Amino acid sequence: MSEQKFLLISATIFALIALLHVFRLVTNLPVQVGAVTVPIWGSWLGAIVAAGLSIWDLRLMSQWKQSHT
Repeated sequence: MSEQKFLLISATIFALIALLHVFRLVTNLPVQVGAVTVPIWGSWLGAIVAAGLSIWDLRLMSQWKQSHT
């Protein structure tokens, strides 16, 4: 698998994770892991981190394309 494909796949996965966190924020869905209820601020943090990683991957992919043309 080439670096470009890897970056695209990881950017897509991180974007989907960010969208799932935003969905939880909009619908106010409760999430429980074992006996612990995950607070809403956890989804804010998850959405910001996942979106940031997705954007970072897309920028790396753009830089990779420019350096290999």
